[in-house]
Amino acid sequence: MLWIKSFHIIFVVSWFAGLFYLPRIFVNHAMATEPAEIARLKLMEGKLYRFVTPIAWLALGFGMWLWLGYREIFTGGWLHTKLLLVLLLIVYHFYCGKLVKQFAADQNTRSHVFYRWFNEVPVLILTAVTILVTVKPF
Repeated sequence: MLWIKSFHIIFVVSWFAGLFYLPRIFVNHAMATEPAEIARLKLMEGKLYRFVTPIAWLALGFGMWLWLGYREIFTGGWLHTKLLLVLLLIVYHFYCGKLVKQFAADQNTRSHVFYRWFNEVPVLILTAVTILVTVKPF
């Protein structure tokens, strides 16, 4: 099970790296005015989203495998809260995909300030999940 836990951590870290960077690209895209820069940012957004999506599935798959392997240990309110936060992270991920499509179609209506705040959501989720998993406060 330690191998499964290792792969879960590797894929979670990789998934978060993508979720931290993609909204930063949105910030730059929302501020961009040059056609060449806009085209480059569209390409980066699409490639990053397509790259990070399978990583997300692997993180979730290894997490489920851990949960099934340690069911008797993984109990309590902390786990339910963590699973709710993971669900929110999945929603965030797919919303990022929707934003990638909007940017690709030149249909973005939000400013770079929105995306700066939007970029903080995975940081908050990561902080809460890390505390829940290590401290198990309830």
